[in-house]
Amino acid sequence: MGIRDRKKPSSKNPPVFSHEFIIQNHADIVSCGAMIVLLGLMFEISAKFAVVFVTLQYNVTVPGTEESDSVSYYHYGFKDMAAVFFYMLAAIIVHAIIQEYVLDKINRRMHFSKTKHSKFNESGQLSVFYFISCIWGGSILFSDNYISNPLSLWEGYPHTLMSFQQKFFYICQLAYWFHALPELYFQKARKEDIPRQLIYIGLYLFHITGAYLLNLNRLGLVLLVLHYFIELLFHISRLLYFCDEKNQKGFTVWALLFILGRLLTLTLSVLTVGFGLAGAENQVLDVNSGNFNVLFVRISVLAAICCTQAFMMWKFINFQLRRWREHKQTQNLKKKSVNTKNKPKRENKENGTNETITLNGADAARGRKEKSS
Repeated sequence: MGIRDRKKPSSKNPPVFSHEFIIQNHADIVSCGAMIVLLGLMFEISAKFAVVFVTLQYNVTVPGTEESDSVSYYHYGFKDMAAVFFYMLAAIIVHAIIQEYVLDKINRRMHFSKTKHSKFNESGQLSVFYFISCIWGGSILFSDNYISNPLSLWEGYPHTLMSFQQKFFYICQLAYWFHALPELYFQKARKEDIPRQLIYIGLYLFHITGAYLLNLNRLGLVLLVLHYFIELLFHISRLLYFCDEKNQKGFTVWALLFILGRLLTLTLSVLTVGFGLAGAENQVLDVNSGNFNVLFVRISVLAAICCTQAFMMWKFINFQLRRWREHKQTQNLKKKSVNTKNKPKRENKENGTNETITLNGADAARGRKEKSS
């Protein structure tokens, strides 16, 4: 069976190469393209071209000493675009597998509305991606000693050479966020959600590409792991909230970590770019050697990071205000419902007392008539 990402099974098969056909069978079509690339590795004529798509390019072997062996490092180049394209196809296939075999089954059981359905799918996909990225990025931080030695974030700049895991991490990050663009079409994203998703996809691509090309890969790795961990907590909290609306404690923890994360991001950025790189000896622009440590680039990097953090804080404040208003409205509705339930009881009690008074008056009048008679 092929991988099919369809929301509503239709009795009639859509016409070939129609929009509905491509959406229903996009995972099969993409998997065929990926298989063609992999089959190219089997033949000598096409292997030279297929290798560019599958394996990492621009490796440099650093000879070792008597105590250590030689180590292979990598730098970036134009051929990385081919690897990003191939792993973008792989991301589309994995996206369809998670959607069909995990999220769609949960959606059928929970019977979500259209709004909750789209948000649940979004949080489910991003939770898997953020979880894997946090574990992968954290292992790179510990193995390359970036946590134990924070000075390595700016010492020895430009950091043109990367380990295999570090470069592969960046290739997969770019591939994932590029794959999110066609997924807006494949998943039939709502028109009101497309601008929001385009903004955050564009911000991810802009910052990841900037850190990769400006040889700020160490700082970018630290900031990505920090940001992904906070976003992972948010999307897990949203998944739990959709399953049971009483589960809202996760949002409180996320709100505190979100503010701390913005402060840590600004602190690390200013320390690395504003102080560390500003105090380096080599501050001459040299594209060939990968040195971008000049005043204009440093100001541009800090301005981009500060503007992004300010934009995120603005969205965060609006989100909290909206939640507060919704919570207040629900409380007001509960109070009104309680008042409306109590009102008829009071009216019935008053009517009952009036009826007893009239009945007692009538009985007394009858007694007086009987006595007079």
